[in-house]
Amino acid sequence: MRAGFGKRLQDAMAARGPLCVGIDPHPALLQAWGLDETPASLERFAMTAVEALAGEVAVLKPQSAFFEIYGSAGVAVLERVIAEARQAGALVVLDVKRGDIGSTMTAYANAYLDEHSPLAADAMTVSPYLGYGSLAPALGIAEQTGRGVIVLARTSNPEGAGLQRAVNQEERSVAQSIVDAAAESNAGADPMGYVGVVVGATLRGGELDLSALNGPILAPGLGAQGGSVQGLRAVFGSALPHVLPAAAREVLRHGPGVADLRTAAHRFRDDLVAVFNA
Repeated sequence: MRAGFGKRLQDAMAARGPLCVGIDPHPALLQAWGLDETPASLERFAMTAVEALAGEVAVLKPQSAFFEIYGSAGVAVLERVIAEARQAGALVVLDVKRGDIGSTMTAYANAYLDEHSPLAADAMTVSPYLGYGSLAPALGIAEQTGRGVIVLARTSNPEGAGLQRAVNQEERSVAQSIVDAAAESNAGADPMGYVGVVVGATLRGGELDLSALNGPILAPGLGAQGGSVQGLRAVFGSALPHVLPAAAREVLRHGPGVADLRTAAHRFRDDLVAVFNA
């Protein structure tokens, strides 16, 4: 049986540095690479990113929506991205942000976490806003298969603040209640559990208590959204060793050359290592 997601992620970050690069075939990035919006261009973009980065960084995070818009041809490219990235040694977090109940949540979990699915990744992102308990099928399948679930908690988009900072009857913010529920799922795991949370790198320090989480913290928002590498310690404090900073455009805009993409990723990774080790 493979090691759990938390252990495998910690090992990958120790070996390759704390960096997750998003593979987001956004139309503007395709255009910047001189590509049009076709399945063939999608494949060229995505597989160039895999060639350049899958052997270099700890985690790749393909954004499913940018593949799905091309229909079955796009999903076929996504399957190839997942398979070849994992074969090259990168962990794959599939950014799908699924959230549903009962048999539907089970179907989503089987699609992205079951060993026999062509879309199986090392972890998937999920939305808890039908209730954290609605994620039980995904949590159960992830635990059984040694994969991970990364739960939206306090995201980097400004539209999320009103809901995520709202206070419940227990006088905790919604985001904090999600972190606390994830911590219960991770209780007793060593070195850290399989349930992570998404907490934006753009936030103010001290907004969330992450001290008991014992799981990964995916931190998007670096670069274009306003978060900075230098600000990570102020945002996350003592939880920084569990933080997996995520960037997409800040690396991918240096394409389409493979060497240029690798250089950009190495530079970003080295800046992160310096902050983590300070």
